Amino acid sequence: MPRPPSLQVFAERPRLSPSGRAVRVDGVVASAPALSANLAGVADATEHCGQTGRMSLAAPDTAVPPRVHALARGAAVTPVWVNGLGGLTFRTDDGRFIKWGPLNAESSMADEAARLAWASGYAAVPRVLEHGVDAGAGGRSHEWLVTVALPGESAVAPRWIAEPAVAVRAVGEGLRALHDALPVDECPFEWSVSSRIANAAGRGIHVPSRLLDAPPIDRLVVCHGDACCPNTLIGDDGRWSGHVDLGALGVGDRWADIAVASMSTEWNYGPGWDEALIEAYGIAPDRERLAYYRELWNET
Repeated sequence: MPRPPSLQVFAERPRLSPSGRAVRVDGVVASAPALSANLAGVADATEHCGQTGRMSLAAPDTAVPPRVHALARGAAVTPVWVNGLGGLTFRTDDGRFIKWGPLNAESSMADEAARLAWASGYAAVPRVLEHGVDAGAGGRSHEWLVTVALPGESAVAPRWIAEPAVAVRAVGEGLRALHDALPVDECPFEWSVSSRIANAAGRGIHVPSRLLDAPPIDRLVVCHGDACCPNTLIGDDGRWSGHVDLGALGVGDRWADIAVASMSTEWNYGPGWDEALIEAYGIAPDRERLAYYRELWNET
């Protein structure tokens, strides 16, 4: 079954309190009006799967874990996302994002923290404030990551869903800018075909033998690793402003990112936008590499 690129496509409209006031959850205030404003105009949306499984909006009455409560340090928090593994993302009213969830074998928050710390010297990515792991009962550990919120909105925010031509162009141009900015020779991380297949095997996933024979490398870049449209931020001017969710960042063929980014346009904006994204990136479509890397994404 195809695995749509992860994250940040709204699955359902959240439930707000009748008064529209902030919702208090486990002693932490979750701002309902702010959440409502963020989601205004999103009536129909699709759940997507990605590195952390099925993603959907977190309801305002989502229980705030004690660790998140502590990390908020008195700030009001808005629950934003919940994933298929039980992971949660919150935004604070002082400009931070807090991720919390069970350890994930495909990509951990420690992986993301290390990659963000490295990439921040070259590109507009979130600055890591703190991260860690808490050992839980029965050996079930949870990890957490706190970052500074970047300016801009996700490319699937309501205003950009309503302007797909602007959003798709920004995502394509932003991906090209990221690839051009990050130095391959200095990157300590890998996102090659062999490393991805090995990671999948370690999680018990059998990858079809036909995918063991990858197309020749076109151009090595430092790939985003989850370059779906929602992970590009767009400023008020309609241009890309940053990149988020880089837990799988690493060196690989640029088509590994281009294939996922262009494929994700159909889930986010409807059919017919994939080639517009590739054009904005500044390259002609390579059908063989697009097909291969899309299948590799779906199978791993």
